[in-house]
Amino acid sequence: MKRRFPLQVHISTLFLILTLLVGGVIGGIGYKISQDILESTAAELSTRIQREVLGNFTGLLAPAEVATRLLGLDDITQQRTFEGRLSQLDFMRELLNSSSALTSLYVGYESGDFFLFRRVSEAAELKYFAAPEGTAYIVQSIEHAEGGSTGRFIYLDAALVTLRSDVRPEYAAKFDPRNRDWYTAAMRSKGQIKTPPYLFFTSGKPGTTIASRASKGGAVVGADIGLDTLNQLLAAQKVTPGTHLVLSNAAGQVIAADDFSNALPPAGQAPEPLHLPNIRDLGVPVLAQFTAASFKSDEQAAQNAVLTLDGERWHTSIRSFKLEGTNPLFLVAAIPDQELMAPAHKLMRHLVVAMLLVIALAIPATLALARRISRELQQLVGEAESIRRFEFSHPIAVDSMVLEVNELAVTMGVMKRTIRRFLDISMAVASENNFSRLLPSLLRETISAGEAEAGILYLAENDMLVQAAAMKADGGPLMAESTGLDPALAGPLLSAAIASGRAQTGRLGEADLKALGVVDSNCLPGKSHAIAVPLLNRQHNLVGAMVLFRLSETDQARLRFIEALSGSSAVSIESKELIHAQKVLFESFIQMIAGAIDAKSPYTGGHCARVPELTKMLAKAACAESSGPYKDFQLDEEGWESVHVAAWLHDCGKVTTPEYVVDKATKLESLYDRIHEVRMRFEVLKRDAEIACLQAIAAGEQAASARDRLAEQLAALDADFAFVATCNEGGEFMAAEKIERLKAIAGRTWRRTLDDRIGISHEEKARKERIPAPALPVDEPLLADKPEHRFERGVRDQMPDDNRWGFRMPPPELLYNRGELHNLGVARGTLSDEERYKINEHIIQTIIMLTQLPFPKHLRQVPEIAGGHHEKMDGTGYPKRLRREEMSPVARMMAISDIFEALTAIDRPYKKGKKLSEAIQIMATMKKAQHIDAELFDIFLRAGVYREYAERFMRPEQIDEIDIEAFVGPAAAPTAA
Repeated sequence: MKRRFPLQVHISTLFLILTLLVGGVIGGIGYKISQDILESTAAELSTRIQREVLGNFTGLLAPAEVATRLLGLDDITQQRTFEGRLSQLDFMRELLNSSSALTSLYVGYESGDFFLFRRVSEAAELKYFAAPEGTAYIVQSIEHAEGGSTGRFIYLDAALVTLRSDVRPEYAAKFDPRNRDWYTAAMRSKGQIKTPPYLFFTSGKPGTTIASRASKGGAVVGADIGLDTLNQLLAAQKVTPGTHLVLSNAAGQVIAADDFSNALPPAGQAPEPLHLPNIRDLGVPVLAQFTAASFKSDEQAAQNAVLTLDGERWHTSIRSFKLEGTNPLFLVAAIPDQELMAPAHKLMRHLVVAMLLVIALAIPATLALARRISRELQQLVGEAESIRRFEFSHPIAVDSMVLEVNELAVTMGVMKRTIRRFLDISMAVASENNFSRLLPSLLRETISAGEAEAGILYLAENDMLVQAAAMKADGGPLMAESTGLDPALAGPLLSAAIASGRAQTGRLGEADLKALGVVDSNCLPGKSHAIAVPLLNRQHNLVGAMVLFRLSETDQARLRFIEALSGSSAVSIESKELIHAQKVLFESFIQMIAGAIDAKSPYTGGHCARVPELTKMLAKAACAESSGPYKDFQLDEEGWESVHVAAWLHDCGKVTTPEYVVDKATKLESLYDRIHEVRMRFEVLKRDAEIACLQAIAAGEQAASARDRLAEQLAALDADFAFVATCNEGGEFMAAEKIERLKAIAGRTWRRTLDDRIGISHEEKARKERIPAPALPVDEPLLADKPEHRFERGVRDQMPDDNRWGFRMPPPELLYNRGELHNLGVARGTLSDEERYKINEHIIQTIIMLTQLPFPKHLRQVPEIAGGHHEKMDGTGYPKRLRREEMSPVARMMAISDIFEALTAIDRPYKKGKKLSEAIQIMATMKKAQHIDAELFDIFLRAGVYREYAERFMRPEQIDEIDIEAFVGPAAAPTAA
């Protein structure tokens, strides 16, 4: 993924790169110039060193040349004896002291004699010559006589006083001046000669010899010149500490060097023959690169080169020069690049430091400037992010000095306001669930967005435009006729907009005002322009239209915005209209179900319509509470809708309850009242008694006694039937003695002669076939619980303990038990346990049916509210045995409403509606038994809900005075709602 960085990083990086580039270029140029200057300076230094070496060399030779000329004119060249020669020591000392470079003066005679006057000052020389302490000069002499040759060393102090004299015969035998190069060269030359530099035999140090023939005789005078000072000169001329300076001859032999000591053997240990060290013997690797071929005397210009050795660069140069009477000499210089370029490197470091300092100082300024620019862009990015998150709480407040950024800020501000207004309108439309309030709200928002003075909204119904809202910008009404408007005759402007399907703007004319139904044009003073907007749905069908009245002409940008807004408005209108129609349909559907349930049985007529009203009354009273456990209880619009739907559908499960069970008025009633069968059996028994009486009389029994017995039998049968009929009514409690009397009556039999298994339904025949058919005729009990009276509970009628709804209402063993004794023996009322369960089962079916409905989110509490009105606060109710804290407040309200409505209902054929005081007394008892919510019952009384309901739905004779203070108060510890 490509990485991206903030603008300030880009700007700072660009500045840093430009600074580094410019600094690098300047540094590179400065370094190059410095390098050239240093290299040129090094070359100039080499030339200067060459001149100084040459001058120093000349300075060393000049005194020696004078000394040899003076010595050649002296009488010493004429002396033939040792003593005569010693007499000239003062003169020779003066000549020797005239130059510190002179080490010795000597005379070689044609006879082979040799006289040398040497100056010694160094400890190494004193040690070499084994000179006594205080020796300043040494005289070395060889004399040849007829008796042989004599060699001697005489050690003199500074005053030329003899300290010691040694005879050295071996010296005379080994040394002959006539065989020396200086002697032979001087004899051949007409002037002075200079020998190439060489190592002195006595000191092992480099030097040179100047010699010339004496003015008289065949002697040769010479002077030895030490070149040690050249080493010091070269050492002093080093450009850098690591510089190497060497003075050599054409053979590469070193005459002088800045560090010559390492190339020489110790004094007295020099090998024979002595020779100058080679440049390679100096132990300097870079100098070892030079060979004899490197020294070319025919080149006048310097030989400059750059060598790289072991990763180190060296600047080298070879410069030649020549003294009169000598072979060419070469000055070799080797300067390490690192040291030579140290000033350049230092300059570069200073430039780098300066550049870093500039960067260090400039980066904060650059960052500050970049941040200012990027901060504004970041603010715009934040604004864009806010727009992306649909946050429009703050306007864009960016005032940039950058023109493009400022223009972007202005454009984004306009865009943000436009989107915000569009979303505000969309949100306002979307949040309004009431269709009748939606239309004025939509028109008001559109008037504001279009900066109009007034507007009219039409809805399309049956190919006509019907006015839905008309108002001014301040919310006041706009006087306009509300009659239907034909789209083709809606005025030039609106008709053109509808025909084109696009928003149109233009000047209003009289025809437009007349067609739009504007009664008084004075209500729109100066409104000479308007925007006509057709409202088209997704299928591009006309669902409405809007006309906005403006003071001035509309620009295209606003017109496009209004057009875009109209599209959203049209979709919203269509959606809300569809939702409204669905709600109306749903409302009609639930009222149809409730009406069908009420119409199904006259015993519950109007119950499903009255319970919602009473529940809402109690809910309003609870919402109005300012103290107590219900002080925080409130219902929003969706909550009220949940209450409404749940209350209307709270008994929808009764559609599954058989009518004969709901309407069962007597104990033997099913689809019909079976007391008629029992009465017929009693009639048969009575006929049988009369027949028996007549048969007895016919057989000769006295008629009076037979008729008395018959009267007793008939009276008994009549009494028994009257008892059975009374039991069938269910108005009295069935005590044990009554049950026993029923069993006694059931002991009577009657004779059946016809087959009871023909002409009946398949299911009844199947129940009878549980036992074999008896042979006819058969005597049967007057009252019986037969096997065919037992209706088994099928699999679909079972309710497992772990059912997913949480029902805890165990069903009886049988679905129905129509046994005659079983039903007549019901202790209270007319319903058996099986029938009581079947009636109570309606709440189970209510919950199951409502749970299966795909209620929207705000109505998902409907099954809980509708299914809880038979629960009791102590957990003994049904079908889930919920306790108070497990029920919602509205469910507890509906329980109270259901009970109160049932007690006071006047449309129940099986009972009379109770008076207000009676109903309150019964419910107060239920409150104490914790069957109903005590706090809600108190609100029911204190807020006068009972009386408000009574005045609307109860008969005047039912409404009596009641002292509510006798019933208000906690029945148990107060609990939260």
